[in-house]
Amino acid sequence: MRYDFITIGGATEDITFYTKEGVLIENKKDVLHQKLLAFKFGAKVKIDSSYSTFGGGAANAAVNFSGLGFRAASLICVGNDERGRKIIDNLKKKMVDISLTQIVKDIETGFSFMLTGPGNEHIVFSNRGANAELRIANYELKILKKTEWIYISSLAGEWEKNLNKIFSVSDAKIAWNPGRRQIISGVKKISKFMARTDVFCVNKDEAIELAVSVQKFKNEGGEFLNNIKNLLKIIKSYGPEIVVITNGRHGVDVFDGVNFYHQNIIKEKRVADTTGVGDAFNSSFAAGLKIYQGNINNAIKLGLRNTASVVALPGAQNGLLTKKDL
Repeated sequence: MRYDFITIGGATEDITFYTKEGVLIENKKDVLHQKLLAFKFGAKVKIDSSYSTFGGGAANAAVNFSGLGFRAASLICVGNDERGRKIIDNLKKKMVDISLTQIVKDIETGFSFMLTGPGNEHIVFSNRGANAELRIANYELKILKKTEWIYISSLAGEWEKNLNKIFSVSDAKIAWNPGRRQIISGVKKISKFMARTDVFCVNKDEAIELAVSVQKFKNEGGEFLNNIKNLLKIIKSYGPEIVVITNGRHGVDVFDGVNFYHQNIIKEKRVADTTGVGDAFNSSFAAGLKIYQGNINNAIKLGLRNTASVVALPGAQNGLLTKKDL
């Protein structure tokens, strides 16, 4: 079977809880930690409400692609436990092909605790679990060669080895939203992959981290590093065809090497939480390039519409638009 999109990366259970007891601190002295959420040390913090949903970058993107009418499969790894079975059942329910799903014994399926504080912004405590056991062998490579797009989210475990194999696939277009381990490894480590990427997606904080990992930008001040166009040009210089930087309530910026694009967010009537906003926008942007035959403005609009829909409901997959909605 030939797929439109194969997503690679994480699949988790997301346990989200809300509290009003945190204090948001502006930290202008450190460009890498500009906002901090603090709690009294040793305190017992009251949780206002909580819920459990499905998450993980690869699972979220696959559900989105399938809902938008594409043939989508997810290359993920879960444990042989109840959480893993629920994740697989959810993907099947959302019409995502699960034939590439890997199941490992004696390791629990990954999960995340989402702390949602002021402004419904969140902090993620992530246990990668079985996600770190993902392996890409000859069978997976054979299937990857039969897809039009590969969408890569956060990778754990032997991530560099897996990326070397993924990027050896020459026929597919690649959209890449690198995870924490890839970001902190720096540009020097991942530039060879960036050069082969068709759509490279990060948020503003991640873009700054990548920029300061380069020696000549390490001592630049906040004014330079907070300038989105500077960040776009720095990342673009390492070879991605299109660079996408999401910036929370300030919208999204895109650079294709010739033109800069900016669009503000679509203001939501209700914000439940921001879990999965990046996954929703980035996968929708990639889908939009296919739907609108490379039109970047239209791809951005699709991403923002989907983002506005997702934040109105709890969880990363609830609220995703479908082909029927469009």
